[in-house]
Amino acid sequence: MAAVRPTISTHVLDLVTGNPAPGVEVALFRLTNEGSPVLMSELATDREGRIRDLLAGAELLEADYQIAFDIGGYDDDPDAFFQSAALALRITDATRSYHVPLLLSPFGMSTYRGS
Repeated sequence: MAAVRPTISTHVLDLVTGNPAPGVEVALFRLTNEGSPVLMSELATDREGRIRDLLAGAELLEADYQIAFDIGGYDDDPDAFFQSAALALRITDATRSYHVPLLLSPFGMSTYRGS
């Protein structure tokens, strides 16, 4: 059996509806040693609100990463309070995968390192 390639994944949930949030645009950046962002991928959550491989096939490296969520584009309300969310991650073990869910509501959000 082939070894599973470690990756970074996400799952966006809409706490107002209690459903997954499909179509949320998400960008993943890896930061250089100087702190400059390098775009790794720009993807959208599927109908289950998931992106299973934010690295889009690239190798997971021990590095700093940033995940940027376009939540203003998900909400049809042009006056929505939150327009985007950016999470800074430090990967110190590139032999395992990382899951980073985002829970959305009109005036709050939450995230955690999932399994």
